[in-house]
Amino acid sequence: MSKATYPLKLPASVKKAAQRLAKEDGVSLNQWIAVAVAQKVGVVETAAQFFRKRAGSATGNGLLHYLENAPDAPPEQ
Repeated sequence: MSKATYPLKLPASVKKAAQRLAKEDGVSLNQWIAVAVAQKVGVVETAAQFFRKRAGSATGNGLLHYLENAPDAPPEQ
């Protein structure tokens, strides 16, 4: 596995919380942040894949047509 360095600037409060959580997990701050970023990447990519699959071949043109023909009135309550 190749590794790259990245200078990360965190607000002091976020860094302090991350340090505390890393200590509780028994890992270095660097390792804790790497895992947190990996988890976030996985969540975002999974969500994107889900929505691409859910959208199928939809383009949004039908929605635009519907919105263009919607009445110019406030929603019913």
